[in-house]
Amino acid sequence: MLTLGNLFLLLLLAGAGAWLWHGHGVRERALLLTRAHCRKMHVELLDENVAFRRFGLVADSRGRKRFARVYSFEFTVTGEQRHSGSVVMFGHHLGHIELEAHPLPAAAEPPPAPAPVVDVAPVILESVPSTPPEPRRSGNVVRLDQWKRKN
Repeated sequence: MLTLGNLFLLLLLAGAGAWLWHGHGVRERALLLTRAHCRKMHVELLDENVAFRRFGLVADSRGRKRFARVYSFEFTVTGEQRHSGSVVMFGHHLGHIELEAHPLPAAAEPPPAPAPVVDVAPVILESVPSTPPEPRRSGNVVRLDQWKRKN
């Protein structure tokens, strides 16, 4: 016979299994997003891996506390030093990626040469209007110069 205690344990195990099944692929998505972020920041993701650190309440971009998975990873700029970083995932959605303070990578290409200076014909001042065009007036706008003249 199924007792209330056995039913509770069965539902608890089913809930944990459903939560794990629903969260399947979150780590892979975190790794994909971390790779793209490291490429964008011109750093190298080490070990091509993100490791689950913890599950808990984390503030989202609106300041609300939400359950999130936090993964950690390591990256390098120079190839000699390891730096750590973290990625926060709210379900399958990215919360944020943080990189530890690190030196900026050396520029791969030299900066582009400045554009050549082109000689421009002198501007004739008569063609430029001396007063700016009148802005569109609406009932809610009061021009300061007109208000000062009246008062």
